[in-house]
Amino acid sequence: MRNFRRAVRLALKQRLTLAGIVASSLIVATLWGANIGTVYPLIEVVFNDRNMHDWIDGKIKEAESNCDAFRTEIEQLKQNREGSQSSQKRHRIDLQISRQESRLAAEQKALATAQYFQPFIQKYLPESPFQTLLLIVCFVLMATMTKTVLLVTNMVLVERIGQITALELRNQFYRRTLQMDMGAFGSNRTGDLMSRMQGDIGAVAAGISILLGKSIREPFKMLACLIGAAYISWRLMLVSLIVCPLAIVLMYRLAQSIKRANRRAMEESALLCGRLSETLNGIQVVKAFTMERVERGKFLQTTRKLYLSAIKIKFYNSLTRLNNEILGVGIICMAILAGGYLVLNQQTHLLGLKITDRPLSFGSLLLFFGFLIGMSDPVRKLSDVFNALQRAAAGADRIYPLLDRDPTILDPNHPQTLPSGTPELAFENVSFQYTSDRNQTLQQNVLNNINLTIHPGECLAIVGPNGCGKSTLVNLILRFYDPDQGAVRLGGVDLRDLRIRDLRSHVGPVSQQTLLFDDTVANNIRYGSIHATDEDVVNAAKQAHAHRFIEKELDHGYQTHVGERGNSLSGGQRQRIALARAILRNPAILILDEATSQIDPESEQLIHQALEGFIEDRTTIMITHRKSTLYLADRIVVMEAGEIVDVGSHTELLENSELYNRLFHFQFKKTA
Repeated sequence: MRNFRRAVRLALKQRLTLAGIVASSLIVATLWGANIGTVYPLIEVVFNDRNMHDWIDGKIKEAESNCDAFRTEIEQLKQNREGSQSSQKRHRIDLQISRQESRLAAEQKALATAQYFQPFIQKYLPESPFQTLLLIVCFVLMATMTKTVLLVTNMVLVERIGQITALELRNQFYRRTLQMDMGAFGSNRTGDLMSRMQGDIGAVAAGISILLGKSIREPFKMLACLIGAAYISWRLMLVSLIVCPLAIVLMYRLAQSIKRANRRAMEESALLCGRLSETLNGIQVVKAFTMERVERGKFLQTTRKLYLSAIKIKFYNSLTRLNNEILGVGIICMAILAGGYLVLNQQTHLLGLKITDRPLSFGSLLLFFGFLIGMSDPVRKLSDVFNALQRAAAGADRIYPLLDRDPTILDPNHPQTLPSGTPELAFENVSFQYTSDRNQTLQQNVLNNINLTIHPGECLAIVGPNGCGKSTLVNLILRFYDPDQGAVRLGGVDLRDLRIRDLRSHVGPVSQQTLLFDDTVANNIRYGSIHATDEDVVNAAKQAHAHRFIEKELDHGYQTHVGERGNSLSGGQRQRIALARAILRNPAILILDEATSQIDPESEQLIHQALEGFIEDRTTIMITHRKSTLYLADRIVVMEAGEIVDVGSHTELLENSELYNRLFHFQFKKTA
């Protein structure tokens, strides 16, 4: 529950809303008890064809008569004690005197109470039984209307504080997720993150609403009933509640099982989201390979696990309800047995224990039962509180570990100034591997002892077999990762000594896996420079040779929505918009990671013409397998197995590099 308490502290910051919740809950509980309290005047007064005047006068006369009788009996007992010679008999008489004096004190207290209220009753309350009934009915109606209005207010305030907490948690979660480095997204799948963002935080918010709603309101209602029952006889109330400890122990045992079941259900829900996201994102592959049946089988297996988890939760919840029902019936049964014995025999003691100061009347016992029954509704509703809190605790245990993560890629405490102009970029003895455990020395480095200097304004191409570390090398420039050994320097400054925002604002990446957002074409291009004007956007699109198809082929031109991940556009169209986005950024360093791989030859030739002008006096790094792109490069770096094996111009490498020759003749020519 430690993590859930952190969410509660977040909710408690809403002090005014919390004060409104507590105040409305207290008034609702008071009116709840007051409505039950009307049972007594109905039974004792109205249904006996009396009014309150007659009733209070009768109570006073009864109390005065009882006081006189007890005084007489006490005097008689004292005389008997003085005449007794047996010490045991005197002891028994002393006990009788003590008991009768206690009864006398109770009667005197009742007499004083009745005499205190007599003037008020005679002055303000009606004299006929029917008018008394009418007054009681009007009171019940007014109290119920007031209670209902306050209950609605209470529920709205509770929902408000729950939703505010969810809002804050989601914002914190989203902010922390965006702060994390790229390595964190490999260990947390998109479906899992989405499940935690929506489902788990929703469960925490529901738990907050339950905690500050029912778990305040219903105990107050129980407290009102307990106070009423205790006023009649607190000892009889304790006798009635004798079954509670066993129910509490069973409830505690169920709590652990419910929390585990909810945590498992949340994990299964996350797997379901992940499965659905994966299938929809790869729907083209699924259909192309006719794998619909296989995917249905996987999805069915996941949903079945979620179904079984839900059934288990419902079973435990049902046990909780059963426990509470038995508790409520047990309390009533104990009260009926004990109270019935006292009323039927007009006794004040049960099994030698003093239960009441005065014998209970039938009306008092019915009112006592009414208060105990009035407790049953809050007890029943508290079972829902219990279950929701366990689910919220499980949700909090899944949320806060991700909120507590710290990114490994951080801004320095004292950042240095980014060099002006187009500075030199250098890799010095750089080694890197994709693992969070640096002690796994048996794992081979993705990059191994890389030494490379890229001169200002130079266009550098990087080639090599798949998996040789080309993309990893350029990812280090953007500080998606930091080297395990060595350093990447920009103008002689280690990238780790620069602010991440300053560094990335000077870099324009275009990757092979082009991602566009579900927004307009203009806004996707403007993503490169958020404050760019419409004219700037159009100019960038023209340079990327995207303007023509945007204006001629798209229904709404630059205001056309591209759909999720840009799927309403072709691969080549997406690539050109991504290139326009990078051009709009006007970066000092341009990174093209297979940026022309999905463009038709005609568009590629036009883009190359645009790039020839755009990359002038701009450091450009290209990862490519296309022969035509290589002619833009001043130098070409050949990589294999995470190492640089050759560097030179196209002509030099053809003469001196065996690997480059193989790549050029067998791979580059295929894409030429």
